[in-house]
Amino acid sequence: MRLKGAAILMLITLILLHGVSAYTVSSLVLTIYNDGYVKVEYEILPAEYSSQIELPLLGDHYENVIVEDGNGNPVNFRLENGSLLIYSGDAGIVKVSYYTPDLTAKEGMVWTLHVATNDSFTVLLPENAIVVDLSDIPLEIAGNSITMPPGNQSVSYTLNGRGAGSGGGTEGSAYLIILAGLGVIGGFAYVLWRRKGGGKSMPSREEFQARLENLDLNEEEKRALLYIFDKGGKASQAEVREAIGLPKTTAWRMFKRLERKGLVKVLKGRKENWVELRF
Repeated sequence: MRLKGAAILMLITLILLHGVSAYTVSSLVLTIYNDGYVKVEYEILPAEYSSQIELPLLGDHYENVIVEDGNGNPVNFRLENGSLLIYSGDAGIVKVSYYTPDLTAKEGMVWTLHVATNDSFTVLLPENAIVVDLSDIPLEIAGNSITMPPGNQSVSYTLNGRGAGSGGGTEGSAYLIILAGLGVIGGFAYVLWRRKGGGKSMPSREEFQARLENLDLNEEEKRALLYIFDKGGKASQAEVREAIGLPKTTAWRMFKRLERKGLVKVLKGRKENWVELRF
């Protein structure tokens, strides 16, 4: 009897320990400066049952680490072995920011940002930056802002008018500008091609439903994706939420999960957000 009770206690302890790091990254923004330093900004939603968060950090060196709740109040944390142990308490939102020089490297005139993450992220480039290469098709491009999908990603760029050096620097800059223009045009063309189905006709409802069965999704996620498909591939978050009967917070977390998996793209509107299929 005592052994049974001890086993139950151990099981409960393991469950609680497993839940210590439960959270959702709602946004990850990387702001790059001309000297290669990067400001990393996380916005995190702790799980309802979690009072602590263990957040692995990008880079090896961290400066000016700040952890706050959604109201700007400081939150206790401890930096340990490349991770932040955050004592989130009852905070609904946790914001983390710090600076690191470890995410960028320069070769000749070209800087490259290297990031490996399980979440999509947005890169804010310097105003004088010219993109010359991307490791993957971006989810969104707006001015000097590029949103990249999860994974091992890189963004290469040059700073216009800087670092030309001797020996034909002007010709090198002109070449990079041309290359950047061709890359952006090609990228947009490919994105449009993919949105139109990659040259193929849209699948039937039965085919799409069969695809969902082969993915690691729960029933609510399948119903949501099928509903969006029936609406022509795009619907408002509120519409989908009401159609499948989910509370607002639960639905919000679901859309974030689907976006991290690369299945949808959440588009911000003036009055409401929209969800668009990405596969």
